[in-house]
Amino acid sequence: MTETTVRTGYRVRGSALTGRNWLNTGGKQLQLEDLRGKIVVLDFWTFCCINCLHVLDELRPLEEQYSDVLVTVGVHSPKFEHEADPAALAAAVERYEIHHPVLDDPELTTWQAYTARAWPTLVVIDPEGYIVAHLSGEGHAAGLTSLVEELVTEHEAKGTLHRGDGPYVPTESAAGDLKFPGKLLALPASGTFLAGDTGHHRLVELEADLVTVRRTIGSGTKGFLDGSAAEAQFNEPQGVALLPAGLAAEVGYDVVVADSVNHRLRGVTLATGEVRTLAGNGIQRLLDAGNHTKTGRQENAFEVGAESVTPRLTETQLGTDALHVSLSSPWDVLYSSVLDRVVIAMAGTHQIFTYDPRTHSVEVLAGTGLEGLLDGDASAAWFAQSSGLAEDANGTIWIADSETSSVRLLSFIEVNGRNRIQVQTAVGTGLFDFGFRDGDADQARLQHPLGVTALPDGSIAIADTYNGAVRRYDPATRQVSTLLRGLSEPSDVLVDMTPVADGGDPLLIVVETNRHQLIRVPLPREALAVDEGASQTQRPTTPMSAKPVALTVRFSAPRGQKLDDRWGDPTQLKISSSPETLLVSGGGTSTGLTRELVLSPDAGDGVLHITARAASCDGEPGGDIPDHAACHLYQQDWGIPVTVTADGGTELTLDLRGLD
Repeated sequence: MTETTVRTGYRVRGSALTGRNWLNTGGKQLQLEDLRGKIVVLDFWTFCCINCLHVLDELRPLEEQYSDVLVTVGVHSPKFEHEADPAALAAAVERYEIHHPVLDDPELTTWQAYTARAWPTLVVIDPEGYIVAHLSGEGHAAGLTSLVEELVTEHEAKGTLHRGDGPYVPTESAAGDLKFPGKLLALPASGTFLAGDTGHHRLVELEADLVTVRRTIGSGTKGFLDGSAAEAQFNEPQGVALLPAGLAAEVGYDVVVADSVNHRLRGVTLATGEVRTLAGNGIQRLLDAGNHTKTGRQENAFEVGAESVTPRLTETQLGTDALHVSLSSPWDVLYSSVLDRVVIAMAGTHQIFTYDPRTHSVEVLAGTGLEGLLDGDASAAWFAQSSGLAEDANGTIWIADSETSSVRLLSFIEVNGRNRIQVQTAVGTGLFDFGFRDGDADQARLQHPLGVTALPDGSIAIADTYNGAVRRYDPATRQVSTLLRGLSEPSDVLVDMTPVADGGDPLLIVVETNRHQLIRVPLPREALAVDEGASQTQRPTTPMSAKPVALTVRFSAPRGQKLDDRWGDPTQLKISSSPETLLVSGGGTSTGLTRELVLSPDAGDGVLHITARAASCDGEPGGDIPDHAACHLYQQDWGIPVTVTADGGTELTLDLRGLD
């Protein structure tokens, strides 16, 4: 999470809001001058980004509380090619219930004008049109509330604040019985299917025809409430997993639901439709550094090694009382026959968790919480918004790792008599690489996949969401092919084996999210071979010098907190580059938030990958930190495109949180 300078004496006017079109304005093309007299929050976002979705939810209470003086303007600056499609953007604005104007900025024109470097970025403009805050990342609700209150007082006294309605105009929905369905579960005992009806905030049980509604579970009102099928409330439920019959009888419920925006797991008893909460306290989990060691004693924030850094304050066991554990946007769930636990794709922290229905314990299975693509031992691996899970016949867990446009797998091996979990990448290369290309897995490309399932022949079907396709990966040959295309954001895929009993062939069922429907199609005997190329996220490059570049990441602990320096430097930088030859020196991981970088003039354009972390705890600057203080680990990842030129910059300054 990052923030930059706030309320400086140097007053800079906000730049023009320039883009392709406006949404949620009733067709009006807004100008910044139209918003004079209002406090304006520009929210630079892209709809693939889980952190951006978190910010949307953080802003809702602020927008409601200050509806007559505050106007949020979403500036959609896309990361992926598909996100530049105006129809896809309009669907996302409806899906996430965005009730403020949105500027479509496909060329990142306004993004550049406001020097945004990361998704999400927030810029606050006062009623006179001057920039008063520039922030990146999430977690700014409290600071923004204080700032808005200050601006209201100041500009009401000056007579420059104008109360009244903002420019938002709602649009109509084309959804039917389903609205932006997320994931799908087969219920073999009844021959029906249970869908996460995400946009209607409920579950829907459908007959075998995938259209007829047998019943709904959840009132359809967005919120959080346990109880009967008619009264329970969800908030954008996504993944659904069926427990084995014996385990279900033991624990008293059959289905586990990833209730994403409530940051909880819910349990459903199919016989009655009763809903209960299994895990999560409803508070979004951040990568916090507080009191997770078994002794209760906090250790130094980081253990620095030659090749990697492992946070020492994130124990794998988060707690045996699952209802008091914080989760973050659980997106999919799976019962693992190998682990005898529920596996959770924890999209919000880029990790894989487990939940034990018998002991009510929640643990980290894989991932450090750093965002990216890094294989190896599960405890050191990096993921990026994992969003889909499947288990094959061998017990291997397959993962749709959406932000790296990759398919990953967790395999269980024995090393020196000990069971180890290893992470491997089947398809995909990194955070900014995507495309639509079949062939050898090393060269194949996906675009933000959200779902995976195992096919009868041992291959893996992939809901390649932003390519509008279902792809196939064959582990035996490491070849990628295309089974279906022309879909509208497929988010899940599963195999229907019902026809096999009558001598027929398996079928595929695809959740076609943006058409609000489920479709059943034959599993193609012959796959397609598609090559529409490989791409990289295109963002404006920053000219940098081949001379030494001084990198500084500024951090100021939020009000009421102080740096946790009790056991050494609580800050850390990890720096690498793509291509690797771009960075001559200054890479690697070490404590501190300053570094001297030397870039190669011969490497051409590239991307600097920078991760900054800082640990702070409740307490006042200059004072002691109480024994049981709440502590927090702040982190921001940047991928900064650069080009090395003779007259490029010799300083690069970034900001890691600090709004007072």
